[in-house]
Parts: sequence; structure tokens; C-alpha cells
Amino acid sequence: MAKKPTPQKPIEHYIHTDKERMNNPPVGLVTPRTDPDKGEKKTYTYDPHLEPQLQWAGKAEHSSFEVPTVSLHVHERIDTKTIIDAVKKAKDNGGQISLFDEPLPLREALDFYKHKENWSNRLIAGDSLLVMNSLLEKEGMAGKVQMVYFDPPYGIKYGSNFQPFVNKRDVKDGKDEDLSSEPEMIKAFRDTWELGIHSYLTYLRDRLLLARELLSDSGSVFVQISDENVHHVREIMDEVFGAENFISLITFKTSSGFISRYLKTTSDYLIWYGKDKEQTKYHQLYEEKNFGVDSYFDKAELDNGEIVDLSKITDDEKSKIKRYVVYRPLVSGAYSATTTFDFEINGKNYHPGSNRCWKTTREGMKRLIELRRINIAENTLKFIAKSDDFPFMEISHVWENTMELISKKYVVQTAIKAIQRCLLMTTDPSDLVLDITCGSGTTAYVAEQWGRRWITCDTSRVALTLAKQRLMTANFDYYQLARPTEGVSSGFVYKTVPHITLKSIANNEPPATETLYDQPLKDTKRSRITGSFTVEAVPAVHALSLDDIDNENTGADHSIARSGETHRQSEWRDELLKTGVRAKNGGMIEFSRIETLAGAKFIQAQAETKEDLPKKVLIVFGSEFAPLEVRTFENAWQEARLFKPDILLFCAFQFDEEAAKNIDELTPSIAGMQLLKAQMNADLLTDDLRKKRSSNESFWLIGQPDVKVHELVDGMMRVEVLGFDYYNPKNGNIESGGKNNIAMWLLDTDYDGRSLFPKQVFFPMAGNGEGWSKLAKNLKAEIDEEKIEAFNGTLSLPFAKAQKIAVKIIDDRGIECLRVISL
Repeated sequence: MAKKPTPQKPIEHYIHTDKERMNNPPVGLVTPRTDPDKGEKKTYTYDPHLEPQLQWAGKAEHSSFEVPTVSLHVHERIDTKTIIDAVKKAKDNGGQISLFDEPLPLREALDFYKHKENWSNRLIAGDSLLVMNSLLEKEGMAGKVQMVYFDPPYGIKYGSNFQPFVNKRDVKDGKDEDLSSEPEMIKAFRDTWELGIHSYLTYLRDRLLLARELLSDSGSVFVQISDENVHHVREIMDEVFGAENFISLITFKTSSGFISRYLKTTSDYLIWYGKDKEQTKYHQLYEEKNFGVDSYFDKAELDNGEIVDLSKITDDEKSKIKRYVVYRPLVSGAYSATTTFDFEINGKNYHPGSNRCWKTTREGMKRLIELRRINIAENTLKFIAKSDDFPFMEISHVWENTMELISKKYVVQTAIKAIQRCLLMTTDPSDLVLDITCGSGTTAYVAEQWGRRWITCDTSRVALTLAKQRLMTANFDYYQLARPTEGVSSGFVYKTVPHITLKSIANNEPPATETLYDQPLKDTKRSRITGSFTVEAVPAVHALSLDDIDNENTGADHSIARSGETHRQSEWRDELLKTGVRAKNGGMIEFSRIETLAGAKFIQAQAETKEDLPKKVLIVFGSEFAPLEVRTFENAWQEARLFKPDILLFCAFQFDEEAAKNIDELTPSIAGMQLLKAQMNADLLTDDLRKKRSSNESFWLIGQPDVKVHELVDGMMRVEVLGFDYYNPKNGNIESGGKNNIAMWLLDTDYDGRSLFPKQVFFPMAGNGEGWSKLAKNLKAEIDEEKIEAFNGTLSLPFAKAQKIAVKIIDDRGIECLRVISL
């Protein structure tokens, strides 16, 4: 008989219909006019009179600190359902529509931070201090977060905490090839570890202070840490949150232990504080009790009612076990006259003893006898507790079962179960969770699974690429909503269990009902995937001009001598003059001179090429520790038009993909000059961290992604990604990178010029069981296997022709480039 085909299920995601967020700027609409960098900063202060308090180098001088108030630019709008719809066997009729299908009208969209939009979750690239300050100052989110999870680096080693490539997790401290080349990560390392434990403690305290501002009065914060610094972190949290708001130090198992001279270390710690302990939201969680030999229940009740000791049970009796049993005291250590009496059983009197009493009344004792719940010993009576009275126990501060035997996607990936327990204990569906150390996105993944809203950020673009892939390809059980018409905020329908106790039996009253918050009821007729989220980034500040440097050099605390700006730019100019810029096929741009450019605000240097007919070149250096962004490009280009150069050269350690696109698209006939972008070697930032330089090349030209558009016979279109220009440090050449280094590419088949809204997403580097494979397997009845297999390649599925398409490529280092093509 032929096997029945598996019925198709609707593929859905949770929508937080009653929640909104501010309309922060889509990067395609950002210009110096629409989102001017006004240099605004917020000052945060500490109470210097706290006693007692931990002391470290620099703390006394750091009684206050400033954080720039920046916008968070939206680069991508990810709607997994839209992507999945492209590979489904059958199209939805009247199914869920995307939150991003109806963007704000242009006039409102340009009025940044003034209008509300439907809630979507948020994955943000940038320093957590800047992100949190932006949420507070630009979006008014003080008191809006229910839980903060913070997993800072554990120790003071560099490579052990940061992953340089998407597919390389065996990171070792001290190895040059494992040193991150991401400017934000290098800054994170210097901010965190430059003064060892002293700068580490400053890093932690500043971020905890802003996290406290974001928390609601009923909110909780969890800091994950190892035994190396747990004592210091506890002291800092006492200072920031108040010792009276400490709730628990949770020990959770992470491994079976590593070889050690002394005791093996098998656990890490979670330090839990409430914003206000008296108001902290809390749900009691339970885990199943252990029964049988070596458990608390040392006896068994057989199917004939006989109770036998497990240490003496026969093999024949083992097959007849009905439940497990333990004898508990019927005598209370306290005294009450109403429950102190002689009680006769089988002609013998029993008394609880002097200054003691029974745990129930005389009527209660009789009821226990009737129900065969009393064990009669020679000199005392005991209550017979049964394993099915309540087969659960409250979790404590020691979590033994949190170790995961899975392959990690990220070098410092946290176990799901530890974060899951924190979230279930302290939040409800639709509550907002913030993780300021995203890593591989475990907190966002767990929040998505349990119907919570989430915001997460990280300085590492490698981490964010991994998190984005993990979230897009996840699928979850669909939990039943308490009131479906009210959405996720109405909560879930949970499994409940009776809690039978001595008291409920003796008093003949209904047992209490306990809610199992980790066991919501499932709707097996629906499939669920990750909901809509945006990918955002903190914009970079522009590198200072010579005039800015002179102006800022007047104040001791804010002098450029302290920040190293002039020193760095001088080094970069000297290096550029010495090495020139490597171009494709062995070509070079060499300079006869490079000088500072006085009177310019956004351009840092002027130069002349070394050739028969020298060209005038103006040079813009990107920020030291962030991508060169679109406003820097726009300001520099407009300023350069006054000087009429032949070439405007942008040099940066990393380019914001929107800025890179604009540089690529502006031809000399439109721009009035040749625009070029040069990648700067990260060795220029890390000379003191490396044993030796990886290459003698310090600047090399980078080009657009190599993309080919195919028009099919039926008028449909397909896009093929062939690679992008890639610098090979082994041979010092600029090579067309081919397809081998593409970690992810995204295709927006109808680009609106605001931000990328991909309809197709590809993971060419995904191995077996990675990328879309697991999702395809779990949604086998709904997904066209041939179509989704294409999502592991470099050739798109056919799509209808539109005015513009956009292709974004992300390489294995997390570096992004964007190309917009008019059709």
C-alpha cells in the first residue's frame, strides 16, 4: 500500500502586533543632511562615595564618561518567510504578509526617529556602549527591557575570545593568523584589555550602568563569567545595581572538565541581579526528579501495593514496580498545641515527642491512615510520599544538566539551556530581551524560540554573519497562544500538573496546580520559523581633519595626543608614500609626495602620483576602528569638488557596504573625478599584537562584486555571483576572489533604495547539515528540495524583472560589499 504523503503545514512566525519601534534611518536614505552628525554626547556619572567599593587603576579618574549619541542605520530587512516562499512547493493563499511589505511613505521615512513602525527584532553591528546609548537617547527605551544577558570575555587573552573567520573555530591565543582583522574587534580588544584587568573592569562597569538604565523595574540582568573574575564582577554589580538587588550566583555545567594539576573546572557562573529585587518578575521552573537506585526515593511500590526496599529488590519484583516511594517525617520540629496529641494505631499510642507536633490534625491523621499513606514503624509514624504525587522539583542555583554535546558555530558559543532558563524564569512572551554580546546569536535564537522580542549587538561582523545565518535557517515548534486574537503578548497555554502534598491529602483539599513554563502546548498543525528582523549598524565618525585636530588639542582630557589621531594619520601617510597602492595584475599607484591638507574638514591629505603626467590625488582616511560610512563619503566628495582633483582616494580598514556602493557607482563623468577605494592592511592597527607582519602591502584597491545578470527566454531574470576582488597576502596580488570565500550572499529582486530586503539568501560555504539543509529537512513536506538546494550555490532562482536589483556579498571575514544593478 502506497505511503500517504505528509500533509503540508502553514509556515508562520510570531508577530508582536501590539508592539512598536521608532523609525531609525534606512542606510540608503542617510545623507549628511537627513542624518547629520551633530557630535552629541551623553554624560554618565558614578557616585564616588560608595562604600565599600572595588578599586583599580584609572577608576578614580573615571567618575564620569561620555558616549556619542549616534543613529542606528538599518542595512537589511530580513523576513525569513519571504525567503522561504521562494522555495515552497505551493504558494500561500491569504497567509501572513511581511511586516516590510508596506514601508513608511518616503516623507515619513526621512523623518528619522519621529514615527512608529511595527515591531521587528534587531541584530546590530557596533560597540554595545554606543548601541545602548542610542536606544536610550534616540529611542527613549529606558525601562523597556525585561532581561539583559551579558557574556563578556572571560579572561585577558585576545585570540581566545574572538573568531577571525566564519568557518574557523579552532582559535588559539597568540597566533598571528587567528588575530582578527576587524577594526571594531581590535578596538574592543584594546578597550577591554589594554591595561589588563584594570581596563576590563572599566569596560564592564560602563556597560552595566547603561544596561541598568534600559531595564524595567521588574527586569533582571545575568552576567556569564568564569571563576577567573567572578569575584570582581560580583563586586562591580554590587556597586551598579546595589548589593540589596543581588538574587543568585548560579553555577552551570559547561564541560566534563579539562586536564588540570588540581581540581578540574567543569562549570561557569551566572550572576543574577534585579533592577529592583522587590519587583523582579520570577517564574519558578522545575525539573523532573530522579527515581530508582541512588535517588531520594529509596523504595518501590509494586503493583500489588507492597512496598519494598530498592536495595533488596529482586529481578522479578523490578518488573512489577508501579511507582517509587520514600518515607518522610510526620513530626514537625516546631510546636503547636492543636497538633500535639497521642494517636493510636493498632492498639499502640504514638506521640510526636516533647516540644514537637504532628504535621497535621487528628482528622488529617485518620485520613492518611484510610488512604494508606502512613508507614507504621516501631516507635514512630512516617508519611508515605509517592513519586507521582509531584514528579518534579524546583530548580536550584546549581544547574547540572546544561552541558551540550553539539558542534559549536562560534568559538565562545553559550549553551542554549543556560540562557533558556534565565529567559523563562524572568520574562513572558513578547517581553524584550537584550544581549549586548551577540556571539553566534544564542540569546536571540532562544528569545525567538520562546516568543520574546530581542535586540542583540556585537562588534564582530563574523559573529553577526553566523548569527544571521543561524536565525534565518531556524525552525521552531508553534506554541499555542492563550488568546490568539491578542497575539503573543497574551502568553502561551502551558502544561500544568497537580502538586499533591501531605497537607492537601490530610485536609482533603484539591492540590495546588504548578505551571511548567518550559512546556507550552504545541500546535502540531503549524510550522514556525524566525520572525522579521532588521540588521543595523552603528555609523562611524569621520576621521578628524588637521583643523579639527588643532581645535581639539586645546583641552587636556580630550587632546589628540591622548587619542593618537595625529600619530596614526601621520603613520598612514608615511606608509602610503612608502608602499603606494597595489592594484590588479601587479599594477601600482605610487606617489611622489603626500602632505596634509589644511583648510579641509573631511579630507586628510593631498598627494601627487609618480608618473610622467602626475595626477592630483586627495586622500580620505576612514575611522580607525569602524567602517567608512556613507556620510563620510558624501561629505568628502562634496568637499573635494572645491579642490578639483583627478582622483579622490578613500582608504579604510573596512567600508560600509552602502558607502562602497556609492564610490563604485559614481563614474568620473558624474563625480567630476575618479573615485577609488583602498583597503588598509589591519597590520597597521596591530603591529604591537603580532609577532610579524603578514605582508609588506599596506594598501590595495578593491572593486565591485563580480555579478552577472541573465535574462531568460520567458522574460524572467537570474543573477550569478562570480566573486569579488580579494587581496591575497601570500603572493601580494589582487585576485578575483571567485566563489570560494563567499560565506553568504543576499539578493533583493526589487530594490527600493532604502535598505536591502532580500527575497533570496544563499550560503555557498555551508557544509552538510548546515545552511538551509536542516530547515529543508524539517519542512520537507512544504519545501521544494531542488529549489532550496540552489540556496547553497551562486546562481539565483528565476525572478520577475524589476527596475533595480541589489546584491550583497559577505565573505568569510564578515566583510560586506553591495552592488545595485538597474534592469
